[in-house]
Amino acid sequence: MRAAPSRTRPTAGRPAPVDVVLPCLDEAAALPWVLARIPEGWRAIVVDNGSTDGSAALARSLGATVVHEPRRGFGAACHAGLLAADADVVCFCDCDASLDPGLLAPFAVAVRDGGHDLVLGRRRPQQRGTWPPHARLGNFALSRMLRRRTGLRLHDLGPLRAARRTALLGLDLTDRRSGYPLEMVVRAADAGWRIVERDVPYRPRTGRSKVTGTWRGTWHAVRDMRAVLRRPPLAAPTHQKETAR
Repeated sequence: MRAAPSRTRPTAGRPAPVDVVLPCLDEAAALPWVLARIPEGWRAIVVDNGSTDGSAALARSLGATVVHEPRRGFGAACHAGLLAADADVVCFCDCDASLDPGLLAPFAVAVRDGGHDLVLGRRRPQQRGTWPPHARLGNFALSRMLRRRTGLRLHDLGPLRAARRTALLGLDLTDRRSGYPLEMVVRAADAGWRIVERDVPYRPRTGRSKVTGTWRGTWHAVRDMRAVLRRPPLAAPTHQKETAR
């Protein structure tokens, strides 16, 4: 199955209304499914993080913009995609077919209409075994630590999210490993952003997870995120009011 180029490429000379950043490491088996579900007229930015299975060439053939990020790390890939984006609203989604990027459409509307500054997807597993117990436990612990640190009552720190590009750049995110998604939420909270989460179906991923598929990977992710939570709050940038809306 091939994704129609019109779904992933904006009109020539004009930026896409929304860019979707898709960090990718050996996801050739999932890419056709994922790219076929990018909303019409949006641009898919696949950030290849050192794949050896032909993911980059496949993504390009399916109409996606491909960015190469040689430095390994989920945060490194996400931030490279953010820097490559030029749309007003930028979304993020995993590239393993566990989440449908088509679900981002109402997220983008909520951001573009000014109702929220950051919209997050709360993963709801669709069948047993989709979310391993150790990964679910780690997410629960981090959510509680996040609540103590920021006051936010979030249930998930999942990868499906949307915000304005200039506002995200203004957060000056520095983590380039597994702490990147959490750092985004923490700094957004420190800056006074309006943050909301919405339920999204969570499917079994295609292939094995590089992070939550093992206890070791989950532990490293939790370690990275705990380091983010220990950092002192940053003062909200003076231009936050303009960039977050």
